[in-house]
Amino acid sequence: MTESDDPAGFRAPASPGPPLGPADYRTAFEAAGLAMAVIDGEGRVLAANHALGQLLGSPAAELAGTPVTALAGLGIDDRARDECQAVLEGRSDSMSCTRRLKHGDGRSVWARVTVVPTGEPAARPGRRRGTALLSVADISERCDLQERLRHLQMHDPVTRLPNRSLFFERLSTALAESTTGRIGLCYLDLDGFKAVNDTLGHRVGDRLLDAVADRLRRCAEPGGHLVARLGGDEFALLAEASTGTQPLTELAEQVLAALQRPFDLDGQRLAVSASIGVVERPAAGTTATELMQAADTTLYWAKADGKARWTLFDPERNAHRMTRQALSSTLRPALERGEFALEYQPIVSLHDETLTGVEALVRWRHPRLGTLAPNRFIGLAEENGAIVPLGRWILAESCRQARRWQLEQPCRPLYVSVNVAVRQVWDSDLVADVAAILEETGLPAGLLQLELTESAVMGSAGRPLKALQALSDMGVRIAIDDFGTGYSNLAYLSRLPVRGLKLDGTFVRGFRTARSLNPADETIVTSLVQLAHNLGLTVTAECVEGPAQADRLRRIGCDTGQGWHYSKPVPPDRISQLLVADGSP
Repeated sequence: MTESDDPAGFRAPASPGPPLGPADYRTAFEAAGLAMAVIDGEGRVLAANHALGQLLGSPAAELAGTPVTALAGLGIDDRARDECQAVLEGRSDSMSCTRRLKHGDGRSVWARVTVVPTGEPAARPGRRRGTALLSVADISERCDLQERLRHLQMHDPVTRLPNRSLFFERLSTALAESTTGRIGLCYLDLDGFKAVNDTLGHRVGDRLLDAVADRLRRCAEPGGHLVARLGGDEFALLAEASTGTQPLTELAEQVLAALQRPFDLDGQRLAVSASIGVVERPAAGTTATELMQAADTTLYWAKADGKARWTLFDPERNAHRMTRQALSSTLRPALERGEFALEYQPIVSLHDETLTGVEALVRWRHPRLGTLAPNRFIGLAEENGAIVPLGRWILAESCRQARRWQLEQPCRPLYVSVNVAVRQVWDSDLVADVAAILEETGLPAGLLQLELTESAVMGSAGRPLKALQALSDMGVRIAIDDFGTGYSNLAYLSRLPVRGLKLDGTFVRGFRTARSLNPADETIVTSLVQLAHNLGLTVTAECVEGPAQADRLRRIGCDTGQGWHYSKPVPPDRISQLLVADGSP
């Protein structure tokens, strides 16, 4: 038999020394521990060795003539078959794939299936393709090791739950392949867990986390939901195929109830609670980042609303939050761009209804949101510190405008009242700012009134009190705004350098008509006015909206009033017109 007649296609290479014949190669082929077979150009087995027979649970001789794709257990699919044919036709150098096989002895193994050309030419009559060597290597140990390493990499060592990496992997898959088209998430953390670590130690803290994880598993198991520890005391329950908001909120209720039961750990009886953010939405068009941002925001709401509760994501509330963040981040640039303007609301003498002063009110001419009132952005400015430069600008612009009115009507002195935030006193040198602005504008100090809220000045000590005293010594008026709603420390009031009180509008609104008059409001306002006058202070009533209110406040003894009954906040040129009208004979 010649080399080319050998059905296994063995051919000895030319080499120095005694040549090896086909029988030598066949012997090596049969004795090899690696499962192998020689296949012809049509993908049929020409010869199989003993190791392959053992692997597949069939005598090697019985495998001859069997198509590779029909070999039990190899599971070569269409793609692998195409790649195999490419090898046989000389269009590819090799084909390999990994398969999970059932060994002839019944156990399951991972195998690497490889097909490479043997180098046998297609010169035999009728043979259209060359032969190839099929090998099947047992790689179970390597795969098992990789699986163990991946498990360690993807699971939390304390709770044995999937960790953040595996969670996001599953989340991305769920968003792409959700069978219901929806996805849900309960994102929770434990309330006050840090105190457990700080007081009882991290060992007890870890045991608590493990116990919490066990209860979360039991809650999630009926629905087949994924439970993961994302880090620290943060956990997530992922409904990869959500069926709606109600089942998810019911799951959140179950979790709260499960965690509220005390934990017994090393003789320690611990009671904990959790705050949960619940998000449920269509999977299409949602990214993992967007879902987690929504969950994190909703968890923050649950904590802000009082903890030990779940809160459902609210798009409207989130839009408001996003707007707040956008406004907060653009406050300082908006000031630099000149987007703020001032309007002035008249303060009128209740005795003769003449104009005595104005309150400066800032407006934000937002290029996208339109004109914004102070309640939309002043709180944000106080939070992020922008109130200091904004307040300085309001003060300077108000004084410049008041000086113009003084020059226009020198016989009609008109004071301007400016609101001052507590943070302006603490974070800037308010006294120096006021002194510099008065000198720059030429406005007499007596025509500037600074308003501070009652809660800001009552109980003041140290720097705030010294600043108020220095401003008063300078001749600047100091008034307490919204009086009657804060601390109402009347004994301390006599020691403050205050010139006037502004009654909160909640008292004045009860004076609209005789029918709606609240006797308690009238008693309170009457007492406050008498007290103020006994202390040498003037009283301004805010939110005067009608003649009945104005008349009643006048009879009680209020000195001045402001509100829509007299005028809404108006541009400075309208105040100039009112000054001219008041001065007309």
